[in-house]
Amino acid sequence: MGDDHSSARPLRADARRNRERVLQIAQEALASDGLTISFDEIAQRAGFGVGTVYRHFPTKEALFEAVLLGRIERFVADARALATAEDPGKAFFAWFAKVVEQASGNQALCDMLDSGAGMKVSLQDDLGRAVARLLVRAQRAGAARGDLAGEDVLDLLRGCLVAERRARARGASVRMADVICDGMRVKRA
Repeated sequence: MGDDHSSARPLRADARRNRERVLQIAQEALASDGLTISFDEIAQRAGFGVGTVYRHFPTKEALFEAVLLGRIERFVADARALATAEDPGKAFFAWFAKVVEQASGNQALCDMLDSGAGMKVSLQDDLGRAVARLLVRAQRAGAARGDLAGEDVLDLLRGCLVAERRARARGASVRMADVICDGMRVKRA
């Protein structure tokens, strides 16, 4: 998506390695420190001057976009792919658990999913529609509660990410996604 900030000329091998190094360090820094990490800190951790970071990513937002938005686009693509799964309930709950597992280890990704900051409205809408479609299919199959809406699921996802991060920080082995998914399931008598 937004990680192509190159000109018409291909990057030299050393410039390409530097760009990849910046992306790697930025991904690690965003995962641990969240959206508050500075260009200076990323440059220092990568072993470069801040000019090298700016050469590849003219703004902090451009760097964050390159690192984070692709992950969210993959969540949307996964939800779309699962929208035709043979078992809609299994697909819905598996998608939810997978997003929690992948996102909860990344503070910046959690921040972006929570606040929407830095996420284009169209991507937020795509995520909402993809989740709603998965949910409706799971509801029609009798697997998910009928009183839930897509926005409820997104709110539960955001809350689950916070709870999962806190559980991990205290060394707990409780899987918060399992607890939330149990609450979204239709209760059998």
